[in-house]
Amino acid sequence: MAVADNTIDLGDQASFTGLRALGRGPLIQYTWIYEHPIDLDGLRRLHRNLGSGGLLGRRIERSPLPFGRHRWVRSTGPLGLDIATGTRPVTELNDWVNERAYIPVDPEHGPPWHLGVQQLEGGGAAVSLVVSHTVGDGLAIAEAVADAVNGEPRDLGYPIPASRTRREALREDLRQTVRSVPSWFKAVVGAAKIARDQKGDLAASAKSVTAAVSSGIATPVTPPFVTIHIDIDEWHQRAKALGGTSNVLFAALGARVGQVVGRLGDDGRAMLSFPVNIRTEGDTRGNALSTITVMADPEKVSTDLSELRGDIKHELAGVDEWTRMMLTPLPLTPLVPKFAVRRLEKMVLKVGKPIGCSNLGLFPPAFNRPDGTDADNFHARLVEPGLTPVDLERLNGHLFLVLCQTPTSMIVTVTAWEPGETNTKAALADSTRKALAELGLTGTVD
Repeated sequence: MAVADNTIDLGDQASFTGLRALGRGPLIQYTWIYEHPIDLDGLRRLHRNLGSGGLLGRRIERSPLPFGRHRWVRSTGPLGLDIATGTRPVTELNDWVNERAYIPVDPEHGPPWHLGVQQLEGGGAAVSLVVSHTVGDGLAIAEAVADAVNGEPRDLGYPIPASRTRREALREDLRQTVRSVPSWFKAVVGAAKIARDQKGDLAASAKSVTAAVSSGIATPVTPPFVTIHIDIDEWHQRAKALGGTSNVLFAALGARVGQVVGRLGDDGRAMLSFPVNIRTEGDTRGNALSTITVMADPEKVSTDLSELRGDIKHELAGVDEWTRMMLTPLPLTPLVPKFAVRRLEKMVLKVGKPIGCSNLGLFPPAFNRPDGTDADNFHARLVEPGLTPVDLERLNGHLFLVLCQTPTSMIVTVTAWEPGETNTKAALADSTRKALAELGLTGTVD
């Protein structure tokens, strides 16, 4: 196979630049739970296949030019499957999941992901896959897992690390940079237009970035998370009864949880932020995502989803135009210094108290068979090790929901941290149960 163009997408380079500037970055963690003994040979096969090709079989190699474009190179991932010694009770499962999230991954130096298994008391087991978000978004990872389970990892044609001499790399990257110069001027114009259109938000962002924080605690913390399991028929029936769809009911749940935990704006509305998949056939971007933002009235969504449904539909209709506008400044990414990235972090996350709602939907059947057999349960979450109370206060806290679908259940993971609150798993579980009840839903909260 011919060597592919391994220049990373500008969005992925922006993600990597942010990671290096902030010293931390988001990870995606998938956890599968088996109630029967697991096939370790099957997991080892998955581990080998994940590192032998596809969107996870790679890492970033920097350009020798400080303003150059980085490139993807082959990476086999960690040396082996991480098998924990001994067994743990099911009640400690979330503790183990958190421990796995804090084992380092790095999209440049590697490994960009790791896979581990923990035997559980009673004969079951749990499997955890943690991936740097720079390497892949939720659907990219799901695709890679399904291909690896099927024994069909994609060959993307990437070269091995350091396959170019420094002289060759300098010459090639300098030519590429010269060709990029015209796009820089367009990017400056586009960035100026965005700044004009959103100058109110930018001013508020700058003010909030420099605002004093209350706790002064700079020790990293782990925001608590809980997992909700709801019968799929009940979920769809409730969505229909309220005049909505599955995705709109998920948004309503985000708004209701936001209200219970105190994460609303001064106008009493919830700011819902939705990642939107823009991945195309054969797409090799790590992150093929856009976003839309919808303001929701948490009181209305308990009885009628029609208004929220209309607002989401309206924003989705304009997502292509919004994406084009937001991509315009990206050619400037290699030129942005780290201090500017740190100042821009709050602006990127938007003003106020956004509530992330990521609907990953129904995965390919192979995805739920990491050892070759169907797992009894799984869930997904976004996690960012290294966040401190100071960071979380500067960012106005954190609330993120991830929805996954199985043939029988809707599985929602809720992760939250609000400045000045107790921020315990028990408190979050109580808040989540209350939000479910207010929407007329039942379900288990683990």
